Amino acid sequence: MIPMTLGEIATIVGGRVSPVSSADDVVTGAVEYDSRKVGLGGLFVAFDGEKVDGHSYAAGVVAAGAAGVLGTKETGVPTVVVTDQLEALAKLARVVVGRLDKLTVVGLTGSSGKTTTKDYIGQLLARLGPTVAPAGSLNNELGFPYTVLQATAETRFLVLEMGARGVGHIRYLTDIARPRIGVVLNVGAAHIGEFGSVEGTALAKGELVESLSADGVAVLNADDPLVAGMAERTSARVVSTGEAAADVHAADVTLDSEGRATYSLKFGGKSGEVRLAVVGRHQVSNTLAAAAVALSAGMDFDDLTAALGEVGIVSGRRMDVFQNPAGVTVIDDSYNANPSSTSAALRALASMGAERRTTAVLGFMAELGEYEISGHNDVGRLAAELGVDRLIAVAGNARPILDGAATVSGWSGTAYFAADQAAAIEILRKDLRADDVVLVKGSRYRTWDVADWLRLGEVQPT
Repeated sequence: MIPMTLGEIATIVGGRVSPVSSADDVVTGAVEYDSRKVGLGGLFVAFDGEKVDGHSYAAGVVAAGAAGVLGTKETGVPTVVVTDQLEALAKLARVVVGRLDKLTVVGLTGSSGKTTTKDYIGQLLARLGPTVAPAGSLNNELGFPYTVLQATAETRFLVLEMGARGVGHIRYLTDIARPRIGVVLNVGAAHIGEFGSVEGTALAKGELVESLSADGVAVLNADDPLVAGMAERTSARVVSTGEAAADVHAADVTLDSEGRATYSLKFGGKSGEVRLAVVGRHQVSNTLAAAAVALSAGMDFDDLTAALGEVGIVSGRRMDVFQNPAGVTVIDDSYNANPSSTSAALRALASMGAERRTTAVLGFMAELGEYEISGHNDVGRLAAELGVDRLIAVAGNARPILDGAATVSGWSGTAYFAADQAAAIEILRKDLRADDVVLVKGSRYRTWDVADWLRLGEVQPT
């Protein structure tokens, strides 16, 4: 964060400094809400947790070198006392980003691929100047201002991921930090239980492009009609991406035996070959969005084609492909799941396992509302249509995945139901061979325990 006194912070957020004598103490380090990460000169944000009160760590972090604390009660050490920490962070972030006049803010949203694409954009823009694009999905009322507050006077690019659980959520985030470049990746069934329909999702996602000023840039996926239609909702210049007619487009897409795409990138009469190091055909769309941002930020086209081939996975459990000591190839995509992202992961599994035995370990997909049964049916049906050899549904609410697979005539694969992650691991333990390819995916219901077990290499090839 840019240097500020505790008194100045208190004025900005509508709080008070305790003790008053600490008002001139200066915050020179980062803002953190994890006491273990607070550094010298930093500001520790103390929350009242269900099990632990963050305020109890205040004295320790200040003794270790923090400048002070932001919380809702006096702590006995320099503290900016407020009534609501999230509201205070939003106010502080709004002022900080407003003072960084050399900063270009990039915001992106979408039903799937947000975090991965944010990572790609961050890697590309870092070649142009100091960039803030932290790993992970920091896209809500806490993570968003937290990311903004990582910016300093030296930061040239700030890449912000924007999540939404309803109409108005993205508008709230853009009021904290208005992007100059806004990216909408896709509109799918993620959180459809909260939005009510894909049209409702599109309404919410489009708040990002509505926030852009006339001198801004809206990067829109031309392959998604609901996203392409957002061009009418912005006064910014539109840069379209896609595999059909688009300003930044991919032609002649092919996949190698490991599921990595090669394509011809075309923009403004220029063309160059891109060979991706990341797995999955869906990465073509993600990297096109990242390319459009980089070009809009001034990256040279020839430099871009080379750089795209070097982007990699930064945030964990998102198409993280590894081979364990037993020779099993694992696709750890277990951070989260929705029908669109699961379909993309299944296609990657099928591509990588074209000559090998494939297994999909699929957990529950959350927040689908009335589409819960049909959404799980659909991914099970796709798994069977793609010829996945073994399909393991983890926990009772994922059972409809197997029902969907059963509707596919002629599928010769085997379906298993696992009551929990331990049961899924036991199914794998009994029959897992060297050279198998295993996909693990689910909605934060610890399906990643399966991936972690596979990573340890305890599996003995049979």
